[in-house]
Amino acid sequence: MSKKVLLIEDEPHIVAALRFLLQREGLTVFDHGDGQDATQKISELIPDLVILDVMLPGRSGMQILQDLRDDKHTQDLPVLMLTAKGQKKDREAAESAGASMFMTKPFANEEILKNVKALLNR
Repeated sequence: MSKKVLLIEDEPHIVAALRFLLQREGLTVFDHGDGQDATQKISELIPDLVILDVMLPGRSGMQILQDLRDDKHTQDLPVLMLTAKGQKKDREAAESAGASMFMTKPFANEEILKNVKALLNR
């Protein structure tokens, strides 16, 4: 069975690029663009990996990450945080909140694939 990846990202061109890359690797890709009900979407889908944007409409990725880490059903779910803000303080905040990995946009295709595979295989 194919691994499920949920992209929680509101920028359509990034969703399209990631969908193409990940599907080419044999992954099943779902997307969701609103932070307000993202945790509900995660609970319904039960993905193997979440790729989570930091800045979303409705709720921030950091708030969503905190919800995931506070819930015993999702506390160990791999979460790859993506952000256009790559400052050291942003990386530290994501890591202290429980992000499995943190990447800045724009990203290299090879790098995101390497990180996705690493998170899915741990």
